[in-house]
Amino acid sequence: MTELSIVHGGPLTSEPYLGPLTISGFVREVTDRFGESEAIVMWAGDERIAWSYADLWQRSVAVAKALIAGGMGRDARIGVLMTNRPEYLASVFGIALAGGVTVSLSTFATPVELEHMLQAGDVAALLYDRQVLRKSFSDMLAELEPAILDTPPGRLASTRFPFLKRLVALDSVTSGPSATPGGAAVESWSDLLAQGRDVPDALVESRAAMTRPSDLGAVFFSSGTTGLPKGIVHAQRAFAIQWWRWRRTMAIDPVNHPVRCWTGNGFFWSGNISQVVGYSLATGGTAVLQPVFDADDALTLIERERVSFAIGRPHQWARLQASDKWPTVDLSSLHYVTYGEKIFEHPTVQTDWQMRPAYGNTETLTINTAVVSNTPADAHSNSYGQPLPGNILKIFDPLTGRPVARGERGEIAIKGPTLMIAYIGKTPEETFDEEGYFCTGDGGYVDEEGYLYWEGRLTDMIKTGGANVSPVEVDEALAAIPGIKRAQTVGIPHETLGEMVVACVIPHAGEQLSQEGICTALRQRLASFKIPRAILFLTEEEFPVTGSEKVKTSDLRDLASKRLEGVKVTV
Repeated sequence: MTELSIVHGGPLTSEPYLGPLTISGFVREVTDRFGESEAIVMWAGDERIAWSYADLWQRSVAVAKALIAGGMGRDARIGVLMTNRPEYLASVFGIALAGGVTVSLSTFATPVELEHMLQAGDVAALLYDRQVLRKSFSDMLAELEPAILDTPPGRLASTRFPFLKRLVALDSVTSGPSATPGGAAVESWSDLLAQGRDVPDALVESRAAMTRPSDLGAVFFSSGTTGLPKGIVHAQRAFAIQWWRWRRTMAIDPVNHPVRCWTGNGFFWSGNISQVVGYSLATGGTAVLQPVFDADDALTLIERERVSFAIGRPHQWARLQASDKWPTVDLSSLHYVTYGEKIFEHPTVQTDWQMRPAYGNTETLTINTAVVSNTPADAHSNSYGQPLPGNILKIFDPLTGRPVARGERGEIAIKGPTLMIAYIGKTPEETFDEEGYFCTGDGGYVDEEGYLYWEGRLTDMIKTGGANVSPVEVDEALAAIPGIKRAQTVGIPHETLGEMVVACVIPHAGEQLSQEGICTALRQRLASFKIPRAILFLTEEEFPVTGSEKVKTSDLRDLASKRLEGVKVTV
């Protein structure tokens, strides 16, 4: 009898290192374990700001008290619009301690996107940076809601944002012209905290104790390449499970290789707050925060703070390589590096740690399948791993909705304890299938042993000459070629092939790359039908990306098509 592509990850209780399964329970646990150890570091100019775990707890409690004093009840939606800074984490933990729900808002948001997220998120209070670089959120909010300019603090009554009552601004920790105060309705961070001084600790403890793993935890907004962001609601346990499990899946050794985890990516992305907190705080390590990514500053910070764990993406590592500081910087402290092939090329980096593939998305608050880091390559055969404890994976035919046999390609569907509760504004029937699975829109297959082979978005798959080509696979091969700063593969309509594989490449400054040289390198890793028929060299300015650096594939496809009009391509 043919075995179907339905794979169970085993019971959640089989996941080691699990602690309390609420956000407040997590921060209480790590505080009890690691008290006076350094939890968070950030440099603001020449000032080094460092909090211990005890400091983080106290400051989180202060946020909780202030929100309670302001009348915040259970499940109140509190918006957090900040760059990477210690107050971000204090806000997330403080909101949870008070019984509220964090609504994470992107600092890349345009006025239209911010308006949508405040409305869709039912934000009752907004904690925000006055300014990030040259973007003034005070000015943006005043433009969206002029009543901010003359309404008393805490008494905002807006028909545009009918649930929004409070605005609390923090002074900027990034460079740029000084932001305007923002209007009479805006409170300062110190004024907010002062309001909670008379709230007893016992009240905070009581609220935290009444929080259940299934309660609402936070809302994230997807960073899509088209349309307005989708609101994704997660339960408390989704955060805690992922925070605790990173130690195992990333093979973290807190004794011999303690984590000092650097990131220059925003906490408003679910993957980043999941990973940074899980890698560092869950293991007794330190989160080293860079408010916004800058290659020169990142190299200085990694060297100065003896960072051992660096979280980034290939395009960021390419920018580090292009920095004038690259030849002289000391990166010898690095042990764990995500997607780090380019970092491992630095002469001072020597580590035997190897990241392995994992598959996940915002809807599952990062990973739901994984290969444990350091696993021998031949043990997972380039797969994305098996479902993690508590998860179930299904591959189905999107036309019939039925599960396919092992080895057959189809759409990936998932369910488990870190799966979102809902999309904002969508019914369960619109969000999940009849069995409760979330249908991801991603394509792939599972083998006889239940390992997942992810092949990218079904809508992005390239059908060339009757064969399927995964852009993800080609992009990973391109990223390993010296001199390539960024690459994205797309399919372009072709009269005989159906679609033609085309790679769009940004070279490092001063690099002389050729199509022939790139294709020669790719032939060492890819089957012949996967080799791009054309390679287009673009500048950073020409590459269409969102504010969060996600490639707009439809725009890139259009650009490639126009570039190739009238050009004869050998097939």
